[in-house]
Amino acid sequence: MRIALIQTNPTVGDLPGNAALLADAVRAAAAQRADLCLTPELALLGYPPRDLLLAPSFVQAAEARLTELARELAALPPVLVGTAWAGDAAPGRPLRNGAALLRAGRVEARFPKTLLPTYDVFDEDRYFEPGPGPGCFELGGRRLAVTICEDLWNDSQFWEHRRYPGDPMQAVAALGADVVLNLSASPFTLGKQQVRQKMLGHLAAKYRLPVVYANQVGGNDDLLFAGRSMAFGPDGALLARARAFETDLLLVDLGDGGAPPAPGRVEDDDFAPESETWRALVLGTRDYARKCGFSRVLLGLSGGIDSALTAAVAAEALGPENVLGVLMPSPWSSPGSVNDSLALGRSLGIETMTVPIAPLMAAFDAALAPAFAGAAPDVTEENIQARIRGNLLMALSNKRRALLLTTGNKSELAVGYCTIYGDMSGGLAVISDVPKTLVFSLCRWLNAARGREVVPAPIIAKPPSAELRPGQKDEDSLPPYDVLDPILEGLVERRESPEEVAARGFDPALVRRVAALVAGAEFKRRQAAPGLKITDRAFGTGWRMPLASRLRT
Repeated sequence: MRIALIQTNPTVGDLPGNAALLADAVRAAAAQRADLCLTPELALLGYPPRDLLLAPSFVQAAEARLTELARELAALPPVLVGTAWAGDAAPGRPLRNGAALLRAGRVEARFPKTLLPTYDVFDEDRYFEPGPGPGCFELGGRRLAVTICEDLWNDSQFWEHRRYPGDPMQAVAALGADVVLNLSASPFTLGKQQVRQKMLGHLAAKYRLPVVYANQVGGNDDLLFAGRSMAFGPDGALLARARAFETDLLLVDLGDGGAPPAPGRVEDDDFAPESETWRALVLGTRDYARKCGFSRVLLGLSGGIDSALTAAVAAEALGPENVLGVLMPSPWSSPGSVNDSLALGRSLGIETMTVPIAPLMAAFDAALAPAFAGAAPDVTEENIQARIRGNLLMALSNKRRALLLTTGNKSELAVGYCTIYGDMSGGLAVISDVPKTLVFSLCRWLNAARGREVVPAPIIAKPPSAELRPGQKDEDSLPPYDVLDPILEGLVERRESPEEVAARGFDPALVRRVAALVAGAEFKRRQAAPGLKITDRAFGTGWRMPLASRLRT
């Protein structure tokens, strides 16, 4: 039995386009003598469709497209398509999330998802009614069990704390299945692949069954999907693994006539944080721009490391010819920052443009002089500079029909070291889930990987500064980033209290101050551009903190 894992990059809501991707892949799989094709979760709709599911017309259109797809593929191998359909639960949610078996020109069977995640970025209980448990179908004399993503993530021997009382895999064993199939849309985060791979191998060995797993690839809004579809033998050994961060078609040979599964293609991969982060950001930036209808991007170049990394990602994602870097020097900008920005532009091969902001600063000062009379200059004037730059960038974005990329990192966004309606202006926050220390590490890694200074060495070497006043350094307002980032990791990633973080050896007063900054910046994050999620706890759709709150932890 040869199973084709169809690793597609769907666009949410593009039913015709997604169906065409599936049809093309099934034809290619048939040419390689596949007996069955397996797609990712909700492959026809794109994952996650979110509130598109609340429109009955969308669900009806998906059902009609599924019927058309079944007829189109009638002469080809059967296909398990990830889709959603109107359920029959009364009372209950109106929809099911699951797999539809297309065989001989019709929708032969449906297999609803059992475990519906409702945590972090997941909100499936908002839309779907859970299924009663996994089901099976027959093919080539074997019983194949169908599971959907989360259904495999609740084994009591693998997880110390389970989210659900029941385990669909126990039901699979009771069904007498010969193979476990899983349709997934499992988002990427740093380090998750090793856990996923270990877990799937554990399940295969525990139940002595081959486990075949098809995962989505690509970026949809803030979520990134790395692909890496896989198959495991009944001994838990990895048989095959598809490409990371690319579409792919992976054939898995499970053997026949008592023969064991055959080892297949196992793509080389690199699980180093820098490599994973780089590839994820490039894919996410490319897909966000493309799926939102943009072919060009622009960003402000400050001479700092954040804008340098963002520009490098953009050039890789869209091609340097489609990237504009805008220099907006003020009287406080150092000559080195201007020269470093120009050197970066030459290194990346992108267009650069210089728009000095001194005349605009003078105009603002004159206009506000009566209102500010008697008040000493403070952060207000610094923020005006940032907002001047934001205005200029948005004007260029409108005029050039180019997507504006913001350049702030996670450390800054966490503590509010950013200007709302200023440097936060834009359509995509590329590195907003990348801590500052990882920004530095990424740039060093990129230079080493390319064998040249993609990011000029002076940019990496200089102390971080917003350059909004003479001699300003980030450490004037914040702890050093190698101190701040571990504190933020405890407060944000691990959800620890300030006391728990301080117990790791940090100054308690400093930790309380950082916790207060995180809580006080919530109003800024609520209005920030969407960012690309690479960690387990990002400031995106999975971050649901109150704005009006007196809790400062």
